[in-house]
Amino acid sequence: MVTVHQHIIIVALFIFVLKFSFTQSDYFDEVSDSTKLSSQLASDTLLVKNHVLIENYFQYIDSLVIKHDSLTPYKLNEHLLVHANSWIIDTLQNTDYYRMMSRDSFVYDQKKMIVLPKGSVITIPDSIRAKKISSAFQKTKIDINIPEFKLRIYQDSILLYEFPIRVGRNEKKYLEMSGRIQDLKTKTGVGYIVNYNRNPRYVNPVNNHQYFVTKRDDKKVTKLPQIPFIETEINGIRNGQLIHSTTNPITLGKSYSNGCIGTKEADAWVIYYFAPLHTNIKIRYDLNIINELGETIVLENIYQYK
Repeated sequence: MVTVHQHIIIVALFIFVLKFSFTQSDYFDEVSDSTKLSSQLASDTLLVKNHVLIENYFQYIDSLVIKHDSLTPYKLNEHLLVHANSWIIDTLQNTDYYRMMSRDSFVYDQKKMIVLPKGSVITIPDSIRAKKISSAFQKTKIDINIPEFKLRIYQDSILLYEFPIRVGRNEKKYLEMSGRIQDLKTKTGVGYIVNYNRNPRYVNPVNNHQYFVTKRDDKKVTKLPQIPFIETEINGIRNGQLIHSTTNPITLGKSYSNGCIGTKEADAWVIYYFAPLHTNIKIRYDLNIINELGETIVLENIYQYK
């Protein structure tokens, strides 16, 4: 016969077992939630398994975009992904031939350089981060002042970057590429970024011959780098006026090209990743500018406009 004392002990044991059961259940639920969270976080980052060279860089980035676009609640693209991993832009900038030479490192073939080292971590941005980057892109604009030899990148009214450039020569010349005499001056107007060539062919427009090597400012010969050419549409016309790097930065600050806007190799990577398709661009010819001291300066009228 169960005594009152024994009954109390049985009830207490029952309550303890019941409480322990709920505690265990809560514990395993928490572990399960934690495991899910860890899995979710892990899926937002990935390790680069093997060194990625510049010659394979765009194919690799494209493969990540294709793989993860279906997993994100927003439209993933190359520019958004790279901005979420801004160290990639820094690494690309450091493949600049002249930056490497300043470190006593001669690079004959830039395409063979490692841009994404094995073990690097690449993050797939969450919706909040992606929205912030996309919003910044919509506010970005490129401003070029020809006689100042400057290209600037703005977000709203905030100046992000200012780069030296070269512009078209003040002459007319027959170009075999187009089959006619062309005015080589860089054209002014407003428009957009409309296309890229991520693996450009280097062609001399004068004789229409493709070339594969270049003589640098230091007289050394190297293969040509793989850096995107950016195509513009100005005043509704696509006249082949590109923004692209030059292998001879000694020509920056000069009227030297066949109409294109030339930049340093390092700067070209920044411009490319800050100028997704449809980015606004303005090319102007302003002789009167205000310098950093607030002084008005009159620039040389390189095109002799009246």
